[in-house]
Parts: sequence; structure tokens; C-alpha cells
Amino acid sequence: MKILVIGGGGREHALAWKLAQSPKATKVFVAPGNGGTGLAGGKLQNLPITDVVKLREWAQAEGVALTVVGPEAPLAAGVVDEFRAHGLKVFGPTKAAAQLESSKAFSKAFMRRHGIPTADYDTFTDPVAAHAFVERLGAPIVIKADGLAAGKGVIVAMTLQEAHDAVDFMLVDNKYGVQHNEGGARVVIEEFLAGEEASFIVLCDGKNVVAMATSQDHKRLKDNDEGPNTGGMGAYSPAPVVTADVHARAMREIILPTIRGMEKDGIPFTGFLYAGLMIDGNGHPKTLEFNTRMGDPETQPIMMRLKSDLVDVMQAAVDGKLDQVELEWDRRTALGVVMAAAGYPEDPRKGDAITGLPAEVDDAVVFHAGTQLNEAGVPVTSGGRVLCVTVLADSVRQAQTRVYDVTRGIHFDGMQYRRDIGFRAIKG
Repeated sequence: MKILVIGGGGREHALAWKLAQSPKATKVFVAPGNGGTGLAGGKLQNLPITDVVKLREWAQAEGVALTVVGPEAPLAAGVVDEFRAHGLKVFGPTKAAAQLESSKAFSKAFMRRHGIPTADYDTFTDPVAAHAFVERLGAPIVIKADGLAAGKGVIVAMTLQEAHDAVDFMLVDNKYGVQHNEGGARVVIEEFLAGEEASFIVLCDGKNVVAMATSQDHKRLKDNDEGPNTGGMGAYSPAPVVTADVHARAMREIILPTIRGMEKDGIPFTGFLYAGLMIDGNGHPKTLEFNTRMGDPETQPIMMRLKSDLVDVMQAAVDGKLDQVELEWDRRTALGVVMAAAGYPEDPRKGDAITGLPAEVDDAVVFHAGTQLNEAGVPVTSGGRVLCVTVLADSVRQAQTRVYDVTRGIHFDGMQYRRDIGFRAIKG
């Protein structure tokens, strides 16, 4: 069967890589794909189409049996609605359901309405009122852009000055390039939650839910969680902070009420649902945010650990049969380190040649994100997060050793990467 993966980042490379391992997949098209999916050969093939209607027309003409949507932007643009309206099988949320991610205001109001644990908050379009609220609440405080911002629309302000600057960045200057929702610029300002973050990702078919392996990413650019927030500088799976008790609580108090709530509101949720959790010292999780797709870079370690046939899983999901699915996982730790471009996150440089890419082996894969092939067929940087070097090993420490052995052989000018990915799993 022919399969289409929509997107061009590291998440999509990992999904396409895993789908292509299925004997049921004859060809996996990645639209638009990147340098890595272009170099892969075999079943993988890039497709240079990004327009939603043109993609649907191509999928119909080509006889695509299954489409998996990776990034948030096409989901928010209604790609799932378009494909379904023409009888195509597609895994992802509708445009209405994708508001859980595309509108922080929608998401927070939904959680409040359905009693899902999250931080207290208020929403503002007026900078004067927002600044006054910041003064009243004090720091630390969290400022979120109400719109898609490629994982960079959240500022955890540790001082009042940082908070006021963030309000101006998002409401006045739009420094982060947020895609505003209807009504223009809007911010959600919420209380700061202390604890440890984890990524809790599940598959949903509208009624049934299957949890993916737990994971934890590293948002800050630099070691020891310093520097600016990014889309994610590395991740590992499993996440020890998600104990069996935390897992049960997250399912009972957050995931299932969300799925039931969306169904009750007339917006059944299908697709990947990603709950960013903050877990306090007593093991109580609260929802920081929802994403309506797999995380990046969490997808790369999760796909490395998944032993089940992903095509079978996706088919069950689009057919409403996830209650018949039980996922099988590699017991080992998977750990991924993002190698980012010079200038990331604010102004990533493009066009730097990438050398030293190793051949893929069973326990080490370099997933591409911000890469493309130049006229000579050489991979060059084309975005902020360039590569995610991902390995499997028997422990977090061994995975760290292995992953940094691989990264040391790779080079592009100005590259940035953290050297402490996984530190939370081994601290103390």
C-alpha cells in the first residue's frame, strides 16, 4: 500500500522511517520531506507539494491508502477535513479539534470547562490590561502566544521585566512570528507551575485511547536548562518521572476527560494527542499545554523503541479500532540529541554543508529536520533544528555515551547541541 506522511521535519522523518519498515508499505511519500528523506532511497520518496487541496488531489490520483499528518500547521489549516471529505483515510485531528493546540485560549477554556487540572490563567488582547495583570500576579509567570509559534510561543518569565517584554513581543511586535487566530494578537498569561515536565502522548480514534511510551524533552537551548526556550533540543524515552501512579493519574484525570470532553462538545478527537505535563513533588500532574500531534524531538526516540508495525496501528486508528491494539516496546532507552543551526532559535543560518553523517545501524539513526539537498546532492542546513541523532542503549548513561560518540563525527559550521540530554533521568 502507498502511504503519505505530511511534513518535512524530524518527526516526519521518524514516522516515515518507521512506516517504511512495515511489509505492508510499498511506498512512503513524504510531503515535502527533507534532505534525509530525500537521501534515504528505498521505500521513501519526497513529494514537493504543500498545498492542502493539491495534496488531496495527488493522494486521490495516486491511490494513497493512508495519510499520516505530522506538523501542526496543516492540521490547523484543515487538511484532515479536506482528505476525509473526499473519502481518503487520514490520521490526525480535524481543524476544529486541532484548536486544542492552535488556540491556547480555546485549550485553557476547554480545560476549565471540563475540570482538567491546569494552571490558573487569564487571556488578553489589550497590552495595557496584560501588563497590569502581570504586575498583579508577579513573577515567575508564564506568557503564551495564542496561535501557532513552532514551539517557541511560550516564555517562562522569572522576572517582571521578562514578563513585560514577552507581552510586548507577542502583542505588539510579534517577534516570534506567531500565526494569530481570528481577532488578532492575543496572549494567555498563567501562573507558574513548579515541578518536572514530561511528554505524555497518546493515540486517539475518537473514543479509544492507546498510550505511547513516555518521554521527556529538553526545551532550553543550553546545558543545565539555560538559555532561551526552543522547539526542543533533545529527548529520551522512557521518562522515569512518569511512574506507574503518575501514568494512571494522567490517563484518569487528563487524557480520558479530554477525549470525553471533546466528544461531548461535538468535536471528537482523532490523532496524536500530546499533553505536556508538569508533575509536582507529590506526583500530581497538571496540563501545561496540549499539542495535537506527536512531539519533536520526542517522536524520534519513541519510534526507535516501537516494535509494533506502525502501519497496523495507524490502520486500526483510522478505522476506530484502537481498542484492539496493544503496543510493543523495546525495553531499552532511546535518546536523541538535536543538532541546531548557527543562530537558532531566533535567526538560524541556512546553507551550511553537513559532513560526517554515519550510515544507519540498528541502534543509531540520524533523523533529519532542517536539511535539504543542494544541487550537488550534498545535505545543507535549511532550518533551525537540523538533525536529531538518536540511539538505543541499555541505560540512559550508555545511551548518552553512544549518542555523543555519533555526534562527534558530524559537522556543519556553527552547529549547536546540548551535551547533557538525559541528565534528569540520572541526577542524584
